[in-house]
Amino acid sequence: MQAVMYRKYSAFLLFASITVSSLSAKGIVECRVITGGTTECNPYSKRLLVAKEVSYDIDKQKLIVTKTLPVPVKKPKLKVISVADMIEKYIHISDSMRYRGSEEMTSKEKELIRKQEALKKIKRLKEEQRLDRLEEERLAQKAKEQIQKEKILKEQKVQQGFYVIAKGDTLSTIAAKYGMKTRELLELNQLKKDAKIRLGKKLLLPYPQNIIDAIASGEYKVQEGDTLISIARKFNLKPKDVAKFNELKTTALIRVGKTIQLPLPYRLKALEAKKKAEEKKRKLAKALKKRKGSKLIRGFGKRKLRVTATAYSSHRGQTDKTPFLAAWNNHIRPGMKIIAVSRDLLTKYGLRNGSRVRIGGLPGIYRVRDKMNKRFRKRIDIYMGINRRKALRWGRRSVMLYW
Repeated sequence: MQAVMYRKYSAFLLFASITVSSLSAKGIVECRVITGGTTECNPYSKRLLVAKEVSYDIDKQKLIVTKTLPVPVKKPKLKVISVADMIEKYIHISDSMRYRGSEEMTSKEKELIRKQEALKKIKRLKEEQRLDRLEEERLAQKAKEQIQKEKILKEQKVQQGFYVIAKGDTLSTIAAKYGMKTRELLELNQLKKDAKIRLGKKLLLPYPQNIIDAIASGEYKVQEGDTLISIARKFNLKPKDVAKFNELKTTALIRVGKTIQLPLPYRLKALEAKKKAEEKKRKLAKALKKRKGSKLIRGFGKRKLRVTATAYSSHRGQTDKTPFLAAWNNHIRPGMKIIAVSRDLLTKYGLRNGSRVRIGGLPGIYRVRDKMNKRFRKRIDIYMGINRRKALRWGRRSVMLYW
């Protein structure tokens, strides 16, 4: 059994090539035991064998070197470099800021430092002066802008005035009178679209107060330096129209304090309406003058009829939700001489919308502008405006109706 094991293990040979050397030179120590002051060291141990063949002893259970090679002739060495040498060669160390300046400086260095400090001081002064100049310019610009803003506000204040609402005025008529749009007038006064205005209320307008007053009255009082041309330009009119309206020549001189009538559009429209009304009245008077005196009073027209006359006013209790809107979409206002008639007077007796009639006991001519309820017969209703007391005093009367 032992022989078999011996043969088995002796058949297993281990070959290795291990390079070894034995160094025993004086003065060269091993690198693993370097001390201070060592300049060279031996990287190999003192005894290093080169094994060519290694066998295994079964009895002793260890490797046995069977052959040993001689030590190499050339002995390798390693150079040892100290930390100080490495620092001096590869690392640059600057002087500490802590101790800088403690050593004595030369005159050139002192002069250089003095010049550098002087340049820094000059540069700092220039920067301060520049900042002061910029601050002064900023303050000057700010003051200039403030003055300009105050000037604009002052001009805007001068260019604005107030218009006092008079009887019959509406927002649309006021806007048209001053050449504005109703929307602009509402925005300027911060009013809503359906805002209501009352008599005596002031409305802000983008015109000087004297111009607003002149447009409202239609008259302008001449001031120093005014001419017909300058006055016309103030109100966007033609000089020849102003001269013609005032029966003056275009080249006429006007004195300070003279009142100039302004041919403004709303005034021309009112004068035209007044002229038409007067012409109509004149024609009517001329036509009535041709008739005889007896027929002028009692014989107006060819027909007459006794009817029951009552009176009404523009109040919801006596009309409906639209007290100023009559039949046939006729708009009525206080002061108009109109009547409402029963339906039989329209269908049976020939009256119609706009027919002119006279009422016995009442002066003037009345017009048919409204209709009464279907249940009434031979009945008229006389319009009394907004005077409810007058309508109540009239009561119910029997009158003659001429047409």
